[in-house]
Amino acid sequence: MVKLATICYIDNGKEILLLHRNKKPNDIHAGKWIGVGGKLEKGETPQECAVREIFEETGLQVNKPVLKGIITFPDFTPHHDWYTYVFKVTEFTGELIDCNEGTLEWVPYEQVLSRPTWEGDLTFISWILEEKPFFSAKFSYKGETLVENRVDFYED
Repeated sequence: MVKLATICYIDNGKEILLLHRNKKPNDIHAGKWIGVGGKLEKGETPQECAVREIFEETGLQVNKPVLKGIITFPDFTPHHDWYTYVFKVTEFTGELIDCNEGTLEWVPYEQVLSRPTWEGDLTFISWILEEKPFFSAKFSYKGETLVENRVDFYED
């Protein structure tokens, strides 16, 4: 079965907003620092999902989320391949709210890659920080161990 999702990195010009997943019981992401996002709802575009999920999890209203890439996570959860649209956001308004999935924190660029997270996330977050071109990637895990990493970049 296939699951469609978004993951969004909000950038204020010197920091990236990360979510420390420390509130949900039985969370596959427990203890990790990740972007915000979630599953697409029926009839929703990836961009609509990104805007909705960012608002629901952060209280921020975003303009022009930029699609940076698409990642396939085969069998990330039992019997589910995840196809995840990766967005970067630099235009937003509003104030952060308390997120029920974890603690939101603005993390300085130079500290983003030192926060505990999935190995694959460190790879594509670095691509976002480096302003790499659009990418299509596949990250395969066995448990929490990254066993395959494939990527293609697409120049303008």
